[in-house]
Amino acid sequence: MTAISLTTLLLALGIGTTLTFVSSHWLLAWMGLEISTLAILPLMTQHHHPRAVEAATKYFLIQATAAAVLLFASTTNAWISGHWDIQQTSHPLPLTLLTLALALKIGLAPLHSWQPEVLQGLTLNTGIILATWQKLAPFAILAQIQTPNSLLLVMLGITSIFMGGWGGLNQTQLRKVLAYSSIAHLGWMVLVLQYSYPLALLALLLYIIVTYATFTMFMVQTVSSMKTLFALGSKNPVLTTLLPLLLFSLASLPPLTGFLAKLLILKELTKQGLTATAGLAIMGTLLSAFFYIRLSVATTLTLAPNLTTGTTTWRLPSSRLTMPLSISSMLAVALLPLTPALLALFMY
Repeated sequence: MTAISLTTLLLALGIGTTLTFVSSHWLLAWMGLEISTLAILPLMTQHHHPRAVEAATKYFLIQATAAAVLLFASTTNAWISGHWDIQQTSHPLPLTLLTLALALKIGLAPLHSWQPEVLQGLTLNTGIILATWQKLAPFAILAQIQTPNSLLLVMLGITSIFMGGWGGLNQTQLRKVLAYSSIAHLGWMVLVLQYSYPLALLALLLYIIVTYATFTMFMVQTVSSMKTLFALGSKNPVLTTLLPLLLFSLASLPPLTGFLAKLLILKELTKQGLTATAGLAIMGTLLSAFFYIRLSVATTLTLAPNLTTGTTTWRLPSSRLTMPLSISSMLAVALLPLTPALLALFMY
């Protein structure tokens, strides 16, 4: 793919998401979602691999289905209420259809089964966009919907947390593990979205930082499955030491950055009187923590030293850009002391 084509597609991707951000009209928001969906499809198939074509086809069909349901629900709401304003959607039937359509778009359980298969067929470069940037526009619409009945979002959140943890237990491919990790983290955001929108936005930002750092680490190390983690110690000892910290941050273990969002969400749920819901969310997180720890153990169990006379891999200069990895890894590991400043910024 040429530089001009790549720039055009990335620009269209940004314009589509931005259009959804700034629009309060259902048709404009739907148009922004479609622009971003059509822009990412050529990025998925740029290497012309059969797995990439299959992933792009599955993604297109799922997103088209969700967009059709979204357009039908918004039209039904306009027919019932007489207006197209997103924040004025109040009828239970369009609200339920809209919530389910947006849940299908971002991959919330039980509408999540497409996400691991699609992410597995993509490169890590495109996987970053799918796991982070493509969640922003549907999440922004979901935040604008005034849901009078919180039971649906609570059920979607709890189901996503458990399915994200349970589905990642038997996975050996790292992209599928990150897909189930995305499902579990989105469940936490949806769980607190109706009670504190700034807190859900903070959780989304922290998730993007930690996930971007993990994807970039896998790209620099050129790993794609669990068995390739055993050889990382002989390739780059410093990055191999940093990788378990990123995985522990995804698992939300203190005192790393990922612990910040889960702690604040649990505090908010307890304040709202949802102690049982908070307890279920913690138990679901234990499932996710298990496969993160398993990946960390696989990283530390390095291969036995060999007797080759050539220069070891970690002594060779790297041709990859490591500055984004350095910045994102630092934020993903050491952002917890800035909790008061982040709260003051997002709660303002």
